[in-house]
Amino acid sequence: MYNNEMNLFETLLHPDQEEKELGERALVAKAANILQVGEFQILQLAYQDWYGYQMPDPMEMNLFRSYMLRNDVPHWARHYARKILFQDSRGQIDDSKPSYHVYDSEYQPGAQNGTRNFWSAVVMLTLGIGGALALADLSISSPATQFPPYLETTDLKQPDQRPSFGRADSGIEQPSKTR
Repeated sequence: MYNNEMNLFETLLHPDQEEKELGERALVAKAANILQVGEFQILQLAYQDWYGYQMPDPMEMNLFRSYMLRNDVPHWARHYARKILFQDSRGQIDDSKPSYHVYDSEYQPGAQNGTRNFWSAVVMLTLGIGGALALADLSISSPATQFPPYLETTDLKQPDQRPSFGRADSGIEQPSKTR
């Protein structure tokens, strides 16, 4: 209880301290969003960028605790996040670059030749639909219209019978009027 009261008083006395701490985490979070990776992956990338090798496994847990629970952002992580933000402001970041996704187990690289594959699919679909319409048009001998549904003129002709005025199953018909 005493510790919670102290944190409350510290927050009341220094309200900007929490914003400052979250400001550094916000910097890392913004860089993570730019690269489409998690915050901890940014820390791993930053460590590798700063020291030239991967973060040792025992250090990962300590770094996770200090970053996530105490909001401690290492200097090399701030440096890396600022570097990412600067490169992004100059349009030099390609978030699909595989080196940014080394620690991302769910990363799937984009399809190669995506534009060409898209247009190939559009052409194949157009040819398929066009061919189906052409075959449907050839299968009708005397079409009523040139557009689907393809009905023949015989399908649209009215029967020569005069309509009955009673129910169809009653067998009673009204007498026909002669002119």
